[in-house]
Amino acid sequence: MKTIIKSLILLLSVVVILSCKQQKKELPKTKKTEETVKKKRPVALENGKFFEVDGKKMLYGGEKDDQHFDITGYELKDGQFHYGIGREKFPALLEPEFTSVRQADSIWADSTRFLVAYSGKEVKAYSVKDLTRHEVVNDVLDGKPIMAVYCILADLGAIYERQYGDEELTFALSGYTYYDKEVWNGLDGFVLWDRETESLWWPLIGKAVSGRLKGVALLEMDEAHWIDTTWEEVKASYPNVQVLISGQDYERPSHWKKLEDVSSITENYSMDP
Repeated sequence: MKTIIKSLILLLSVVVILSCKQQKKELPKTKKTEETVKKKRPVALENGKFFEVDGKKMLYGGEKDDQHFDITGYELKDGQFHYGIGREKFPALLEPEFTSVRQADSIWADSTRFLVAYSGKEVKAYSVKDLTRHEVVNDVLDGKPIMAVYCILADLGAIYERQYGDEELTFALSGYTYYDKEVWNGLDGFVLWDRETESLWWPLIGKAVSGRLKGVALLEMDEAHWIDTTWEEVKASYPNVQVLISGQDYERPSHWKKLEDVSSITENYSMDP
């Protein structure tokens, strides 16, 4: 009898142990993984990137006092900003240089991903690898100001227009990313700024979120004039394409012309009611 009882106790112990192990294996992993990834990114709020100056809410923008962003009345939430490395850390190009297909073909594999923009007789190609480094390339296509952008965290690549009526804007990376669980599957997306008004823009919702241009739309170029493709397709379809030269950099400007009157932009391009 004792032998039977011992056997039953041993069997019950084995069942309990196996059950616990099975329950542990069946715990949902996705949420835990997502939370772990987000915690690894520097949280701007925790790192003191938000502060006040003369009653204005400010966001750190660099080592110099005149590089910080005035975000008073902005749309986003402090706790959802990541990083804060400074607004001039990425070389967002101002005067990009290009090369020919023949010269570029020795550099790129056929599978390399490119954004290609075309208008009139002019075609320009930007490798995603280069865009990952620059984030933004301010350019001109067929006489029209455009920019090629790519965010590796959200895998967002697009061509935008930079002409707002009579005014031209120049963009760069703010040094921050931002996420919202309700937008783009909760992925982080870079936050841009423009040099003329120093407003912040979040491309994942397609508009400015702070500054004098708050609510103004990012103008994505008509998709009939740009594609996301491969180098193999680029050289086959556009033999005269101008290809962005890799490794470009420049000395960041210390001063930039500011727009005094933005009323025509806000009146004609605002997304907000």
